[in-house]
Amino acid sequence: MIVIVAEKPSVGRDIARVLGCKGSGEGCITGEKYTVTWALGHLVTLCEPDEIDEKYKKWRMEDLPMLPDNLPLKVLPKTKKQFAVVKKLINDAATERVICATDAGREGELIFHYIYDQAKCKKPVDRLWISSMTDEAIREGFETLKPDSEYEGLHKSAVCRSEADWLVGMNASRAFTLRYNVLLSIGRVQTPTLNILVKRRKEIENFKPVEYYTLTADFGDYTGQWIDEQAEDKTANRIPTRERADGLAAKIKGKSAWVRSATSEEKKELPPQLYDLTALQRDANRTLGFTADKTLKLAQSLYEKWKLLTYPRTDSRYLPMDMVPKLYQTLKALPEPYRSLEAGMERKEDGKLYISKRIFDNSKVSDHHALLPTPKTADLDKLPQDERNLYDMVVRRMLAAFYPAHVYDALRVITDCEGEAFRSTGRAVKQVGWKVLYQQEQPAKKTRGKKKDAEEEDTAALPPLNAGDTRTVKKADVQQSATKPPAPHTDASLLAAMEHAGREIEDEALRESMKGAGLGTPATRAAIIERLLQVGYAQRRGRTINATDKGVQLIGVVPDEIASPEMTGKWELALDEIAHDQRDTERFMQGIRRMSAFLVDYARTDARQVDFPEEMRRGKGGKRTATVKPLPEAACPLCGKPVQENAKAFGCSDWKNGCHFTLWKDGLTRGGGPALNAKIVQLLLKNGQVAGSTGTLQMAEGFLTFTPKDGGNPARMSITYEKK
Repeated sequence: MIVIVAEKPSVGRDIARVLGCKGSGEGCITGEKYTVTWALGHLVTLCEPDEIDEKYKKWRMEDLPMLPDNLPLKVLPKTKKQFAVVKKLINDAATERVICATDAGREGELIFHYIYDQAKCKKPVDRLWISSMTDEAIREGFETLKPDSEYEGLHKSAVCRSEADWLVGMNASRAFTLRYNVLLSIGRVQTPTLNILVKRRKEIENFKPVEYYTLTADFGDYTGQWIDEQAEDKTANRIPTRERADGLAAKIKGKSAWVRSATSEEKKELPPQLYDLTALQRDANRTLGFTADKTLKLAQSLYEKWKLLTYPRTDSRYLPMDMVPKLYQTLKALPEPYRSLEAGMERKEDGKLYISKRIFDNSKVSDHHALLPTPKTADLDKLPQDERNLYDMVVRRMLAAFYPAHVYDALRVITDCEGEAFRSTGRAVKQVGWKVLYQQEQPAKKTRGKKKDAEEEDTAALPPLNAGDTRTVKKADVQQSATKPPAPHTDASLLAAMEHAGREIEDEALRESMKGAGLGTPATRAAIIERLLQVGYAQRRGRTINATDKGVQLIGVVPDEIASPEMTGKWELALDEIAHDQRDTERFMQGIRRMSAFLVDYARTDARQVDFPEEMRRGKGGKRTATVKPLPEAACPLCGKPVQENAKAFGCSDWKNGCHFTLWKDGLTRGGGPALNAKIVQLLLKNGQVAGSTGTLQMAEGFLTFTPKDGGNPARMSITYEKK
């Protein structure tokens, strides 16, 4: 008998069906040759500190750092029944071999080996490594099983990641919690990610706008903007004072002008590369308003449930050469309206696609290739709308990669009037190319902000102009403007900052060595963002993510070694090297232990004094005690008693007598709505609705609804609104 261990029941059932296993057992499906069982995500995890040593039950600075020689494993209580099933099957005398069929990545490797080790199993192991859940892919995977020893580097990397997060997180969180008597969560990846948000918040808060003026000359059939030809291109159109701008306007109004130069340069925009997970999450946030976490869950559903996407947790944007035949199968299986779009793909005379290094490159494919649709024809009418929208993005990106470039003539005209230069730009499209696939997106793109004006100016139509042509200035328009602060982060921009965290490092040699190393991995970045929101270090406002006061204070007291992307980027690079057998695990873990001890010493002796909000003070024995405070001038709409606030919600102060009116602070955030604060709740209870810059909140009929201004999907939560 061969026992197959999948990561989830749904995956196990798919594998069992393909292998012809039909017998039902407790926590498994049986067949003549195979028995398929499964984890429920993690069945086994690292022990808590007090499970390693009784003395760690009490949080005491003198017991830190916690650096046990080895970190033992434990079975998670909630899933101990399923662990017992898996343990019995893989250790059964009739079991000859075990097949690891967990997700083909670092975390999947960890899930399996923690189960295998905790069960003290000694049976030989093979690895199923597949990139899609179609029947054909599963069969191919079983035909090309490899010994698990070929993935030993990935296994070691997974264990090192898990133990590093335990050592740094447990020690730092306890040390800083004890130092400030406020529950503080500190992590190897989450803290430098928070630092990115804090840095942006400070840039916005400290930003001082600089007023300037622009002057536009109307030449009748086109316009031009005044520029200082000696200034940098980005600021060439800025006039520092109203007097200067008005003077220039008076100087040129009604005067004759002549075209000093008119140039045209052909430019090409190559098709975008295929998606990896982070790129998909960023585009889905920009165009569909999805959070990173929502995109990952939808992509996982399209992979596991619908079998329409390849493995989503990939960090590669390339395909291996042996994927060429599979790509043709995928194209043949596309449903309408996509089949008709194939006509625009560039092909050779024999009808075959051009094989480009921008798409096919074996050296740039890591554990998994770029995200693609699978060779399964999708029934689009059966797909939920969100899944359909995400599937559409992946299909169009695959098609676009093989379309011709977008080609245009970039037009630049300099018109002279009274010795002053006026610039006009435009573009004349010669070949729409791959952009034809995205023309329906153009209206949505207009909401993106800063790029809009520049793009509209760049694409403006210009009449045929030649050097020496003359015009008369019909009108001179002066406009007041001001420099703008950087925009708050969104999921898209924060993911980009996490992916390219090494770019901010000043040391050039180190920055170069960290290319490809960011904060976290594509598979974990969404969870890190959600964690920051969960612990109160960040909050959503519409589509933006902002650091809270608590988050700012935390970054102000932790050392740069844990707050900057440099150390975390180095660690992620080291973990990748371990996965490829290029680095010793013991050396890596020694560095982690030194860092854990340093963080404890820093909290004990060097951390500066700061008063954190009293929202979550620690009581005796390290237990959290929530601070409750009244909300001024706010009455419960159900019973009229005062409303109060705690760390997680606003609710009726008469709750002990059965009034359960509650508004959860984060109840709308997962749907893209704002986190509730005291000011918003006061206005809601007074007026029933609140209109803000990003949308409108309305409380009615047992629900609180947020309707965004940009036309996105409303966020809604049920109000606990009954009296027993």
